[in-house]
Amino acid sequence: MRSKFEWLFIVITAIITLLFFVVIFSMFLIPNFDGFIKSLTSSQMLFAIGLTLSTSSVSALLVVLSCIPMAYTLSRYHFKLKWLFKIILDMPMAFPEIVIGIALLMFLGNYGIGQYLDALGIKLVFNSIAIIIAQYFVALPYAIKMLYSTFDYIDTRYEFVSRSLGYSESDTFFNITLPLAKQGLFATIIITLARCIGTFAAVLFVGGGILMKTETLAIAMYLNLSTGDIDMAITAGILLVIISFITIAVMEKYANDNYSEVQ
Repeated sequence: MRSKFEWLFIVITAIITLLFFVVIFSMFLIPNFDGFIKSLTSSQMLFAIGLTLSTSSVSALLVVLSCIPMAYTLSRYHFKLKWLFKIILDMPMAFPEIVIGIALLMFLGNYGIGQYLDALGIKLVFNSIAIIIAQYFVALPYAIKMLYSTFDYIDTRYEFVSRSLGYSESDTFFNITLPLAKQGLFATIIITLARCIGTFAAVLFVGGGILMKTETLAIAMYLNLSTGDIDMAITAGILLVIISFITIAVMEKYANDNYSEVQ
């Protein structure tokens, strides 16, 4: 039998979860069906879907590949100015995303390295590469933070035993540490991909929000709201919800199945 304390916490969780559900899925009630289908099959929306999925997949992959060695380094190794490294990497989580967008635009544009890259025929702003860079910089700090906590939680005695049996540091990492961090890694992938899909302000500044060129779903919502096309804006929002839900649901199911196998 559940205690009063347990029931209280369950009720609080249920109420707030229901509130989130009602707010998010209220968008599904706004557009008429014909307007939704017309918007969904438009060339603009199909382009936004393709660009969102392609750029977020690439940026999420780059984030995960980067955060694994970085999180492990911050968790296991001791070196001078380590505290400063952690502060710098945590800072982007403390200020608005728009700050990252402006900083990247200044750095990659004509005020920074952009003037030198232009001479070489390389352009890193107002294109799909800029979108990937923006998504990467927004998502990386969150991924490092999550995976750092995972590595920190793993008992170092497992690694010590492996090394004492003659295995190299790399063998120990790939065969002992990384498998033990599997659940945390799955969670990191989920959050990273969701964060990349939903990145808005940084993508708007660095990508330029150009119609049918750097128009992700989040940008499509903004552009169509600014021109008064509610059906297109709501359709983009609904697609973001659906894509995010499917992505997180699939990854959570895969993570739970793997966890059950381990158990």
